[in-house]
Amino acid sequence: MKRLMHVFCSAVLLSIALGISAHAQDGWISLFNGKDFTGWKVGANASSFLIEDGTIKVAGPRAHLFYEGPVKNHMFKNFEFKAQVKTMPGSNSGIFIHTTYQEDGWPAQGYEVQVNQSHTDYKRTGSLYNVVDVKDTFVKDNEWYTEYVKVEGKHITIKINDKVVVDYEETGVDQREGEMKNKFLKQGTFALQAHDPKSVVYYKDIQVRPLTE
Repeated sequence: MKRLMHVFCSAVLLSIALGISAHAQDGWISLFNGKDFTGWKVGANASSFLIEDGTIKVAGPRAHLFYEGPVKNHMFKNFEFKAQVKTMPGSNSGIFIHTTYQEDGWPAQGYEVQVNQSHTDYKRTGSLYNVVDVKDTFVKDNEWYTEYVKVEGKHITIKINDKVVVDYEETGVDQREGEMKNKFLKQGTFALQAHDPKSVVYYKDIQVRPLTE
């Protein structure tokens, strides 16, 4: 019996080891350790972000949590990004790409990828905000789903649970004005948005896979 238990435990440990190895070899790198905000930085209204049961809970007034960690020195150009997301009813949030840290206000640089199933804003999850706005809802509140973003050159692909909802080739950036003036691909980091006190959203398994530049 002891020998059988030893063999079983060895097999389990080997499986775990192989799983970790396979994950490491597929190129995906975790940006969130599930325990604290190591590698992340927030300015004003920092209390809008909490760690809860291995997730980042977003709940509070406007704030933005920026990745400032060591992966690629938090400077990404071509990449694949994915996160598990769950929204509560009536909530709004967003994932910023090619942005840069700022202490307060809405991020002036980069694009926002929308997170919103049922907020009053009609621009739904997966929208490349104010550029390619998605009006259909592909997932439900209170359910975990995968939000995926790929940037390669001037091309942006956004998927919700493996369904492509945005397939965009960037053009005409020199004609953009106002708040859209700096909304274009360059390079930068990621940020998570706290939109308003009534919006509650959860993030986990936040990962990036850098691509050749």
